Amino acid sequence: MKKNNSAKELLQKLGTLMALALLVIVFCVIMPDKFPKIANIMNILKQASINCLIASGMLCALITAGIDLSVGSNCVLCTCTIGVLVQTFGITSMPILIIAGLAVSTLAGFVNGILLTRLDLPHPFVSTMGMKNVLWGLALVITGSKSIAFTNTGVDNLMWIGGGSLFRTENFPGIPFSFILVLIVFCIFHVFLTRSALGRQIYCVGGNPEAARLSGIPSKNVLTFVYSLSGFMAGMAGVVSVGRLASANGNAGSTYDNDAIAACIVGGASFTGGKGTIWGTLIGALLMAVIRNGLNLMGASNDIQYIVIGAVIILAVTIDVFRNKAEAKARKMAAQ
Repeated sequence: MKKNNSAKELLQKLGTLMALALLVIVFCVIMPDKFPKIANIMNILKQASINCLIASGMLCALITAGIDLSVGSNCVLCTCTIGVLVQTFGITSMPILIIAGLAVSTLAGFVNGILLTRLDLPHPFVSTMGMKNVLWGLALVITGSKSIAFTNTGVDNLMWIGGGSLFRTENFPGIPFSFILVLIVFCIFHVFLTRSALGRQIYCVGGNPEAARLSGIPSKNVLTFVYSLSGFMAGMAGVVSVGRLASANGNAGSTYDNDAIAACIVGGASFTGGKGTIWGTLIGALLMAVIRNGLNLMGASNDIQYIVIGAVIILAVTIDVFRNKAEAKARKMAAQ
C-alpha cells in the first residue's frame, strides 16, 4: 500500500513535467523544421519570462486561498509609467525608471491587501477585480490611450533586461537574460517559501486559517504582504516587458491574468489554498508558453488560441477539483 501511495504521489508531482515533455514531442513531430530549432526554444524562454514573474506573485495569493486579478493591468501600468517618464519627462536613468515602475505596482498591490484585510471585503476577487479596472484605466489615462515606443529613446540598457541575451555567438542566439532573471527570482522564492518563517505562515494561512489564528499568526499582515508582493512581481514583469515589447500600451496584457492563474493551477496550486510550489509554477508557465508558441508556428488565429488556452484553464481547474475531492476522501478514510 505504501509503495502504491508513493508511486501515486510521485506521478502527481511529475505529471505536469510529463505533460510538458509530451507537448514538446508532439510539436517537434508536427513541425520538425520549425519548433525544435535552438532559436525557437530560446524564444519560448523569452516569451515565458513575463508570465513566470507574474505567476510567482499569483502563486502566493493562491496559496493563501486568494487570487489577484489585477496583476495583468498592474504589469501594464508599470510599463506605461516608465513610458511616460521617458517620453514626457525625458528620464533615461535605468535605476530611477525601475524604482518608479516597481513602486507604482507595489503600491497597487499594497492597496489590494489593505482593501481585503482592513475593510474586510468578502473575497479578494472583489477588491482585485475592481483594482484591475482602476489600474487599466490609469494606464490609459497617463498614456492618452496611445502607444509609447522605447526605441531610440536612450533606454537601451533598460530594454536589454527583457530583450537581451547572454552567451550569444555566431551560431547560438544566446540565452535570454529575462529567463536567467526568472531562475534567480524563483530560487529566491523557493528559499523564501520553504525555509523562512513568513513563507510557512503563508501556507498556514491558506491551508488552515483556524490553526493560523490559534498559533498567533498575524493573518492580516501576512495577506497584506502577499498582495504587495504580487504587485511587486507584476511590476518586475512590467520592467521586462519594456524590452520584450519595446513599447508601452495601455491596451496590452489582456491575457496576463488568465495565463498566470493557469500556470499556477497547472503547476499544482489550488484555489482552496495551502498548496503549490514555485518550480511547479515554472513548469506550468513553460507549458503555457509552448502551447502559444506551437499554435503561432502552426498559423493558428488568435480566436483559436483563446479557445485552446481557455480549454487548458478549464481542464486545470477540473483536475484541481477532482484532486481536492480525492484528498478529502483520503483524509476521511484515514480518520476512520
